[in-house]
Amino acid sequence: MQQFFYGISLSRSYPVIRVKVLIVGCGYAGLGCAIECIRKGHEVVILDKVQVIKENLGDVLSLGPNAGRFVERWGLHEELWPICGHARFLHLHNYQGELINTQPLPEIEYGSRAYNGHRGQVHAVLYRHALELGAQVILGQNVIGYWENAETGKAGVKTDSGDSYEADLVVGADGVRSKARKIVLGYDDRPKSSGYAIYRAWFDAKAQGIDQDSLTDFMCKGEDVVYGWIGPDMHFITSCSQGGQAVSCVLTHKDDADIDESWSFEGKKEEVLDVVRGWDPRCAAVLSKAPSFVDWKLVYRDPLPTWISKGGHVVLIGDAAHPFLPTSVQCASQAIEDGVVLAVTLQLAGKAQVSLAVKAWEHLRYERVRIAQLMGESTRDKWHRASSDERGDALDLPRPEWLFAFDAEKDSYGRYAKVAEDIVQHGYTAPKLPA
Repeated sequence: MQQFFYGISLSRSYPVIRVKVLIVGCGYAGLGCAIECIRKGHEVVILDKVQVIKENLGDVLSLGPNAGRFVERWGLHEELWPICGHARFLHLHNYQGELINTQPLPEIEYGSRAYNGHRGQVHAVLYRHALELGAQVILGQNVIGYWENAETGKAGVKTDSGDSYEADLVVGADGVRSKARKIVLGYDDRPKSSGYAIYRAWFDAKAQGIDQDSLTDFMCKGEDVVYGWIGPDMHFITSCSQGGQAVSCVLTHKDDADIDESWSFEGKKEEVLDVVRGWDPRCAAVLSKAPSFVDWKLVYRDPLPTWISKGGHVVLIGDAAHPFLPTSVQCASQAIEDGVVLAVTLQLAGKAQVSLAVKAWEHLRYERVRIAQLMGESTRDKWHRASSDERGDALDLPRPEWLFAFDAEKDSYGRYAKVAEDIVQHGYTAPKLPA
């Protein structure tokens, strides 16, 4: 049967050949890649070191409209929408508590929705969907090494238990410390402290008395809300979802702790409250209600010169390739875009041209991702350096058309042929960082 994707006839122009894709990491990058690869006809195996996928872990997670359109194409809107937050505005204050900006948050932007909810709950929906589509997920597999053979067109991994797995393409989707980075870069690189950390929490509003305190009951008025406070080198965002039932707290502050061995710790409430000493008392009031905190050190990586291995059969996606600051509100969205575009280029290139597919994929993704990363840095700096008298929409959380209206799938189908032709005719040139 003839297949058409955005006007392209695959049966006439491109080989529709099943590519075996081995994905290391079952987070948002891995699941997004798996779902789209299966939808494009590829065979998918996912490995992850955890023994059990836990739905109750984590706090708030945001998928912008640029990723939300894929949630809708996957048929997951009805399942996800009830567990997401639907705040109509971002109410931003200075650290003294003065309201300095009210930013509208439309339900639909550029033809799609954003999905903001509990990280573990949203992940569980995507995980179940990947399984339903036929992804093979093998848990308890701690990958310790990668290899590739350009001559045979294969790549694979080894685990600490002695197991080996092989595929046409191996996708490193296991975060900032992915061991796939070594085969891509040719050396071990080390994460750096960004100079910031986040205290994070998620809890039941009424169980913690949010609705019983006059300083916090603004969070429990029967609708979802988002409130923010900005000050010198710090900002605090708190939101509620599910009709004011669940509260999320995200407090970004200066922190130069060594992150050589770990970047996630149990947060101490007295230290959290000390950070907001002298701020609007509503900040400490909300934070004091949290039963526990995660002290999350923000890891920084210098932009990688490439995300693909020399032989073109191992790639990095998501945080393994390009960590994002939370102020970008794009970490999971860009990870999903990575997987969508990779699935398309593999489909169009075919099993015999995996290396061409990943080169075209990197060309299509690299500049866009970097610009989105820089947006997160500029937003953090704007908020942390704002003067006490700044007001208005200059303090908006950016929601630009180039970011949210973008359809990564449609763009890939439209641009692949020319990009691939240029690579074949002129060779592949490593991407350059935007100025």
